Amino acid sequence: MKKALLVLCLALPLAAAANTLYKCTDDSGVVLYTNQKAPKKSCIVLSHQSPVSAPSGNGARPRAAATPTPGDFPRVSGSEQKARDGDRRAILDKELATELQNAEKARKALAEAGNQPVDKLQPLRDTLALHERNVESLKKELGNLR
Repeated sequence: MKKALLVLCLALPLAAAANTLYKCTDDSGVVLYTNQKAPKKSCIVLSHQSPVSAPSGNGARPRAAATPTPGDFPRVSGSEQKARDGDRRAILDKELATELQNAEKARKALAEAGNQPVDKLQPLRDTLALHERNVESLKKELGNLR
C-alpha cells in the first residue's frame, strides 16, 4: 500500500508537467522548449493547461460556456439575413453550374485523348477529379443551407 502511494505521488508531477510548457536556458545561452523542467537550467513557464476531463458516458459533448453578446454588437434583421442567405444560395448554385460544366469539359478532353501515354492522361484525370470534388463539396454546402 505504501509503495503504491509513493509511486502515485512520484507520478503526479509528471502528469502536471505534461500540460506545462517551459522555456529553459542553460549557462551557455542555449534555449530549449520542453514540457519537463530541466535541472541546472533557468526555466520559465510559458503556458500551463488544466487537464481535460473525460467525456461523460452518454456520448454527449459538453457545451461551451455561454458568453453574453455585447449590447453594442451589430444585429442583422431576419429579412436581411434571409436576403443574405438567398444571395449565398445563388452564388453556390452558379458555382455548382460552372463546376459541372468544367467537369463535363474535362471528361470530354479525357475521352478525346484516347490512347495517349499515361503521363499525358494523368493531368487530364487530375483535372477531372478536382472538378468532381468541387461539385461534391458545393452540393454538400448547398445541402447545409437552411
